[in-house]
Amino acid sequence: MLNRYPLWKYLLILVVLLAGLVYSLPNLFPPDPAVQISSDRGDFTIDERQLERIRTSLSEAGIDIKAVESQPNSVLIRLSDTDDQIRARDRISEMLGGDYVVALNLAESTPAWLQSLSASPMTLGLDLRGGVHFLLEVDMDAALQQRLEVNASAMRELLRDERIRYRDTQIEGHTISLTFANAEDRDQARRLIAREFPDFNYASEDAARGARLVMTITDQAVNELQDYAINQNLTTLRNRVNELGVAEPLVQRQGPDRIVVELPGVQDTAAAKRIVGATANLEFRLEARPDTPENETETFPFRNNPSRSAELMRDVIITGDSVANANHSFDQNGRPQVNINLDGTGGTLMNRATRTNIGRNMAVLYIEHKTREVTRMVDGEAVIEREPYTERGIISLATIQSALGNSFRITGLDSPTEAAELALLLRSGALAAPIYFAQERTIGPSLGAENIQRGIMSVQVGLLLVVLFMLLRYKVFGIFANVALALNLTLLVAAMSLLGATLTLPGIAGIVLTLGMAVDANVLIFERIREELRTGLSVQQALHAGYERAFTSIIDANITTLLVALILFSIGTGPVKGFAVTLSLGILTSLFTALMVTRAMVNLCYGGKPIKKLWI
Repeated sequence: MLNRYPLWKYLLILVVLLAGLVYSLPNLFPPDPAVQISSDRGDFTIDERQLERIRTSLSEAGIDIKAVESQPNSVLIRLSDTDDQIRARDRISEMLGGDYVVALNLAESTPAWLQSLSASPMTLGLDLRGGVHFLLEVDMDAALQQRLEVNASAMRELLRDERIRYRDTQIEGHTISLTFANAEDRDQARRLIAREFPDFNYASEDAARGARLVMTITDQAVNELQDYAINQNLTTLRNRVNELGVAEPLVQRQGPDRIVVELPGVQDTAAAKRIVGATANLEFRLEARPDTPENETETFPFRNNPSRSAELMRDVIITGDSVANANHSFDQNGRPQVNINLDGTGGTLMNRATRTNIGRNMAVLYIEHKTREVTRMVDGEAVIEREPYTERGIISLATIQSALGNSFRITGLDSPTEAAELALLLRSGALAAPIYFAQERTIGPSLGAENIQRGIMSVQVGLLLVVLFMLLRYKVFGIFANVALALNLTLLVAAMSLLGATLTLPGIAGIVLTLGMAVDANVLIFERIREELRTGLSVQQALHAGYERAFTSIIDANITTLLVALILFSIGTGPVKGFAVTLSLGILTSLFTALMVTRAMVNLCYGGKPIKKLWI
């Protein structure tokens, strides 16, 4: 019979619509404005007495508290009004002092029964939800210095293996200088080193006492090193951000030596900077013997006890670059530790170094690059400048009991939080060069709320105009199209929520465009039905022919638009991707509602009935 669906198809449409309704519902429960209290050092303690003082202080300031939630490493204070967030943050910061980080946040308010169905609201982008924006600068000079130090260490090891004696090593600018007792040793070393290190230009010079070999790294090698440093840092930062669990972050290169990082929904800048900006790395070195020459040793303090120090060999066994995986746990005494797995090369080097040094101490050196602000007088005016510096400290000095392989552990850490962060940094990869914060900006939730209101207004205006047009043009069938349009919007929101897609302002523009395009299919179908009626077909035949003959045109039009959206997604970044995702999902939901839902409504109203006239 014409214009009748089997029962299973009606049930399928009903199930899809109900699922769409359920998974779009969380978006009706906007997150609560909140203030989060945590510790700048990672460890956190706050007692009930302090919380009561905070409640009293906020109440006296006229700030309405919705709820206070204690979490493992922080306290979350939910507020009733977004405008109170900044006032509450400033008041709490003044009470607690500098030992705590008080940050703006957004706390989800989805009902528990929806959370039990894994239903959650759409993720909002930086322009809607707020978050942090970092502009990081890569220290290319430090990258070059690190590379030269590694090469110098490898050169010294090569000379020792070949029993060629040298006196001193110096690194200055782009050059490495080695001093030898005589020209014969220098020439022999030059032939050996030049074969293993082709990225240097070599020159022989006379020294006051002996002969000197000067090696200058080539410009091509410097350029390759800089590109490698940027690309490696991009990969490492993306891994770190992914470990943080931030939805749809932006990590991209800007210019020759800068990287932009945007973290939507993150208001705790201290925690974000501690992970993203950390340049911590490890070096494994042997402790120096008493008879080791002074120019081959360096003295470092212990990180948790600066008054204690140890003398280590300048040569590095391996660095954090050789770590394949790392995770934190506790030893048999309940102290935090980091379990490390090395890659193949790192395991070989570690085994070679420890196999021949059983009974000797090996140190784990923790290296962190930081910056501090210094004030200098320039032309009689105080100018604040950023000065980079490096902290090095021993976190572990243990005796080698047996030859180590690819797996071992690091102890001597201060807290479980420090162990977790060190494991994260090692697991995500070491930075190829230090990075410094050239700019940081926090986008508050209040600005995002204003953008959301404007976006919702644009969707409402677009929806209203389409609804009015369809009602005036197609009468009863316009009602069918408008109902399908509302269901289409519901399904689109549900799909974005389920897939975890991020909604941005360009994404809202995609929704508005989807609303305008969603009725295209209905317009094609309804106009085709009108044409069939004018040719003299019966109502049932005209309805059937209208849907059947318009199907090909609808598919062709939407497929081409979908291909364009996929191209935008594949080559675009940031806002362009957000627009492409929304448009792609909108096309798919529009096809379903136009071809299935409106057909089901038409079949239920007119299918199998003796209708002589259509209001279309």
